[in-house]
Amino acid sequence: MTSSLTPRNEGNLPALSAPPLIRLDAYVAEDGSTVVNGHLLEMGGTRPPNEAILDAIAMFARTLGAPVAATVIDRSVLQVARLRVYPDGSSRTIADEEDLPPGRERTAAEEEAFPPLARVERIIQHAQRGELHAASVLASALREHLTLRRGAEDELSLEARAIEAYLAYQRGDYMLSTVLALTVARIRCRTDLNRAAPEVARATAAWQRLTDDGQVATRGQELLHMWEHLATEGIPLEPSHQAMARAVRSRLERGPRSLPAPAPAPAVTAGQGPLAPEDTPLSPTRRGIRRFTRRPGRSAGPQS
Repeated sequence: MTSSLTPRNEGNLPALSAPPLIRLDAYVAEDGSTVVNGHLLEMGGTRPPNEAILDAIAMFARTLGAPVAATVIDRSVLQVARLRVYPDGSSRTIADEEDLPPGRERTAAEEEAFPPLARVERIIQHAQRGELHAASVLASALREHLTLRRGAEDELSLEARAIEAYLAYQRGDYMLSTVLALTVARIRCRTDLNRAAPEVARATAAWQRLTDDGQVATRGQELLHMWEHLATEGIPLEPSHQAMARAVRSRLERGPRSLPAPAPAPAVTAGQGPLAPEDTPLSPTRRGIRRFTRRPGRSAGPQS
């Protein structure tokens, strides 16, 4: 990070009272897995996620020599926490209205400091090593924060959601994969029909592995509507996509039990983003959330 991003006073020293220009991000998954700025934290022993997050952000504040802003999406309690963390290890939570809005300039500065594409590369590296849980948690964190910052229909948000859907499929969580892929397809059908067919195809591939009768029927009807909508709009479909559309119709006509069940896969959980359809909403920040409020000197990290 360059020093130009640090608020300065007339003596060119960090201005401790100035609002931080860079907002870090952290994420707590439903299973307690914890991510800070695209890095999965090692949670040794019984260390609570909130303490690990505060220590990591306080270390950044000490390096910077100024307060640091942070947004924490905590899926374990369905909340978003807005923080101010200081070099002495202390922290406080603020309400949404006290936080600075991202704005174009601030968002650009944040993403220059912590590039989304670098995070995608890290996710891919975990997946290539077979570390699918780590890759999935990192993908969820990336998708949640991009959606919160940029909106669900933003291109980067959509790509992160598509990656998360793919990883869910690889892990055998076909229900989650279907939901995530359907959301991407739904948005593409509304905003960019020319790019919708591959997304509908990915959602169809995950749906074909579902075995729950209700989900097969409900999700299948939406998929069939999407395929029909693309045809009505004159979008050219590849032969493989045409075959998928026919397979959806055929399975719905014959009933959801017509296909053999796939081999059982381990159940997994993952976060849901805050803004897209079907995503579980997050409660806004309250002032003084105790688990993210810490007095000076409480940081467990190195003080130098």
